[in-house]
Amino acid sequence: MPVASTGGRRRGRQGQLNYWPGFVDALSTLLLSIVFLISVFMVGQFFLSRELSSRDTVLDRLNRQIAELTDLLALERSSRRTTEENLTALQSTLKAAEDDRARLQGLIDSGGDAQARAKELNSALEAERQATGRALSQVEILNQQIAAMRRQLAALEEALAASENRDKESQARIADLGSRLNVALAQRVQELARYRSDFFGRLRQILGNRPDVRIVGDRFVFQSEVLFPAGQATLRPEASDEIDRIAAALVELQKQIPPDIPWVVRVDGHTDARPIATSQFPSNWALSAARAIAVVQALAARGVQPQHLLAAGFGEYQPIDLGTTEEAYARNRRIELKLTER
Repeated sequence: MPVASTGGRRRGRQGQLNYWPGFVDALSTLLLSIVFLISVFMVGQFFLSRELSSRDTVLDRLNRQIAELTDLLALERSSRRTTEENLTALQSTLKAAEDDRARLQGLIDSGGDAQARAKELNSALEAERQATGRALSQVEILNQQIAAMRRQLAALEEALAASENRDKESQARIADLGSRLNVALAQRVQELARYRSDFFGRLRQILGNRPDVRIVGDRFVFQSEVLFPAGQATLRPEASDEIDRIAAALVELQKQIPPDIPWVVRVDGHTDARPIATSQFPSNWALSAARAIAVVQALAARGVQPQHLLAAGFGEYQPIDLGTTEEAYARNRRIELKLTER
């Protein structure tokens, strides 16, 4: 977060205060935070989509199995109805045969033919009884199959309910994860802002009030002439004291910041709009990048951990004064230090 300071205000040629650079840096920090939050949201959406896709696959498979079992159950019920109808018909036939047997039983004394007819009817009646027994066995088997399919349907319904419960639990875990990530992000931003404030306060103390060193928004701005000769990327010998003081403040800072906070000091090189074209520096980009690298190497040589240093060259494409006077050109030739997230 940008550090509010009266040093971050700059007067234009008409004497008016210009808050624009600080506003731009604050907006950049806000955009980075928003991008991070969107990334967290996308990660949460990715895990949620994967969970939902897995659940849908399980639900489709269960629904297919339920449909198949429903079809089988309908078929078995139809077969059972047919068997029951056959059984009813056999029972009717059996009853009719028994009636015939009873009627013929009174005719046994009438002669041999009647007795033979009774024997035949008894044989037919026994055959009907056997057929009825087989039909009853088939009905029992069907009842057992229907009971087994009902048990399978109950198991599938339990599996479906368990899958829905797991889905609800997954959604709750994802929501909780997003909430915790948001809290952690806010804490890290606050911690880094506090360390940035301490670091800038320390630099103010050791550098003092100098016209060639300014605070613009959340960064320290050094005029290039303080550190480098014109058109070169080799540090002046007299700039060694400035680099020593900055490095000492950074070494003290890296001892205080916890290792789980990903921070860097970004060193930005800027030039004015007048082109440079030499064998060593074919463009203002090359010059600005070489100057930023020279400052980073000097800080690393004085004990600042390289993983906390970042060099960037912007050439003439990030001016802070759009004028074409020598004063405007001098303000645009600068080295900026910014404590930010990696």
